[in-house]
Amino acid sequence: MSTKLPDPDPSPRSALELELGVELNALLSASRALTERSAAAFHPELQPAAFHIARWLYAYGPAKPSAVAEAVGMDRSSTSHLMGWMKRLGLVESRPDPSDRRAVLLSLSPTGEAQVLAALDLRGAAFSARLRGWSEEDLQAFTALLRRFNAG
Repeated sequence: MSTKLPDPDPSPRSALELELGVELNALLSASRALTERSAAAFHPELQPAAFHIARWLYAYGPAKPSAVAEAVGMDRSSTSHLMGWMKRLGLVESRPDPSDRRAVLLSLSPTGEAQVLAALDLRGAAFSARLRGWSEEDLQAFTALLRRFNAG
């Protein structure tokens, strides 16, 4: 026999917070789906995590593999595997670190950079499409509320 637990707080505020949670989950799901489409646009043979690495390299430039792994929150072996694939596909290049000739620096190749830009353009177009028709006042209010929410 199953019993439904009563709502511990049936207040209007509680209902609004639950509704907000539903909308935030929808936003996160849509964002994940867009990230996967962007990753496929970057390169269809690679996992979405490779696009995450490529975006980081695009934003921050050449770095040691260990620094990339730490920055993107992945373990070194997974990062190394993905960067190996990206090198074989001509998306990433490596060169000796001028400050430590034993270490290497990884960076996007010109092809990799072009692929990141194309994938980011796809993301930007999808984002703009969702905001088409919004007034500047709506955009300002939404941005201010998100900033306030994200500040914790």
